[in-house]
Amino acid sequence: MYKIAVLGDRESVLGFKALGLDVHSAETVEDGRKILHRLAKDGQTAIIYLTEQYAAQMMDEVTKYKDEVMPAIILIPGKAGSMGIGMQNITDSVERAVGADIL
Repeated sequence: MYKIAVLGDRESVLGFKALGLDVHSAETVEDGRKILHRLAKDGQTAIIYLTEQYAAQMMDEVTKYKDEVMPAIILIPGKAGSMGIGMQNITDSVERAVGADIL
């Protein structure tokens, strides 16, 4: 069975533990990069929810896995609120799939 992981700062991701998700808190963005690569390579994690605050500082890594089947990296707002990056990624993906911005 595949896992769903959540990665970000402690305050943003701790609540997801109550839902039974695999929670990974990182103290620094560099720690987040290492955890992201480990999760992507383990072959057991199908979805990684990543806070926008961390994703903004590691877009190269997010882009690297963008076209991979697994894991799907989905950006979520962190404790500071939405930065709009997650919604922009969804809009871009829909536009690539459909050929036009329907959102």
